[in-house]
Amino acid sequence: MYCEFYGFSEKPFTITPNPRFIFLSSNHREALAHLVYGIETHAGFIAMTGEVGTGKTTLLRALLTQLEPEKYRSALIFNPCLSGEQLLVAICREFCVEVDEKNSFAYLENLNRFLLEQHAAGRTVVLVIDEAQNLTPDVLEQLRMISNLETEQDKLIQIILAGQPELDELLGRHDLRQLCQRITVRCRLTPMGLDDTNEYIQHRLKISGCRIPDFFPRRAVKKIYRFSQGIPRLINVVCEQALVFAWTRENLAVSSSIVSQVIAATYPSTGRRGWVHRIVAWLRAGK
Repeated sequence: MYCEFYGFSEKPFTITPNPRFIFLSSNHREALAHLVYGIETHAGFIAMTGEVGTGKTTLLRALLTQLEPEKYRSALIFNPCLSGEQLLVAICREFCVEVDEKNSFAYLENLNRFLLEQHAAGRTVVLVIDEAQNLTPDVLEQLRMISNLETEQDKLIQIILAGQPELDELLGRHDLRQLCQRITVRCRLTPMGLDDTNEYIQHRLKISGCRIPDFFPRRAVKKIYRFSQGIPRLINVVCEQALVFAWTRENLAVSSSIVSQVIAATYPSTGRRGWVHRIVAWLRAGK
């Protein structure tokens, strides 16, 4: 494939959240700093929101790789479409907490024992829930109950809720005001600017072993930025298609003309608002 032709060690623009390819724009660095601050200060609840494709999951996985096992115990729940008890089961499973009796009280009691043991050992327990906008109010209430597991001086578990902007609307419900008031650290991921988009593309090429100078010229990057509006996932989709297009023609650079052809062929539209609306809908559908 094109990897061999261009001398890449791996594909640079996959849409899977690979922490090795993490690129921290100024906004991403700020968001990561908020997450780390919330964990280190034992804030209890931390919320991160961002539009579809802005890199929430990649940032979360990068965060988790930075947490040293000697100091932290962490777990990631990425399928939050669960009942309250199912969530407890999933949390206990992720932390390898064994439970004999299969009921909510037993799960909560054993989880509390685990948290106390970790606290005594000097370790911080971090629970990350991705796509948290899909949580139901009763499950969020269950999380609030879990956050009540604490000592007189400290929170025993740090819970990160990450999701699309709808998460803010969910947390703003009147019946969830107790939980909302407990979220003391919040951050929001926004799309990248033109300069960050250029650095993002060059960074991923470098990680993949690209040695071809000016492989994505500035004019090509500008067209990618105008189309993607700085959303990493859309950048990856266009760059991947442009690479394939250039490879089939044995071009040693991805020209702005190639980018234009890829966008026109893959995302035909009659206007700017039209394609933006369709692409966002396409991403939300998980295609």
